[in-house]
Amino acid sequence: MRFDKLTAERESAVLAPNVYFDNQLDIEAVKLLPGEYYVTTRDMVLVTVLGSCVTACIRDKLSGIGGMNHFMLPDANPDKDNPVSTSARYGTFAMEILINNLLSLGAHRTLLEAKVFGGGNVLPNMTTTKIGERNAQFALRFLAMEKIPVAARDLVDIYPRKVYFFPKTGKVLVKKLRNIHNETIYAREKEYSARIIKEEVAGEVELFG
Repeated sequence: MRFDKLTAERESAVLAPNVYFDNQLDIEAVKLLPGEYYVTTRDMVLVTVLGSCVTACIRDKLSGIGGMNHFMLPDANPDKDNPVSTSARYGTFAMEILINNLLSLGAHRTLLEAKVFGGGNVLPNMTTTKIGERNAQFALRFLAMEKIPVAARDLVDIYPRKVYFFPKTGKVLVKKLRNIHNETIYAREKEYSARIIKEEVAGEVELFG
């Protein structure tokens, strides 16, 4: 099978530069880091490793157009009285940019389904704020509000996860990483959390379909 990175990029909507060929699975692949997303019309696998972050794997059930994001809410107390708080606004942006790109590649709004993973309480300094649980709850609330059915989920717990999503078929492989050193995951998510607290989402994102 020939791997053509330029073709993959032309038939995808991306904020995930790590595109490669997975020799073990014999398929084109993309590895997503915190804050990234990838949407594609191609038969490929989207891969990410989650600690406290959440990934929403969303696809058009008929066409197989699908994508994945990888996000975390800012580590701040959620403002229940303000639905456009910094935390909610960032999470909404992360979800809407994924959905908008699915629709721009030809997915139909009424045919979307989601599978949601992650939200483990694995960061020692974030156990009191339950950031993983908050991430998971936000993703489920958002999808319910947008009337996108959740076909599968594996959320919260205390373990990191490695997720493989095959958009064309909807297949997902999830491995809980019980016996690894999590320093890399901790460092990556701490850096990401610090970065998103300082950044503001620019502009509004509107759904269409």
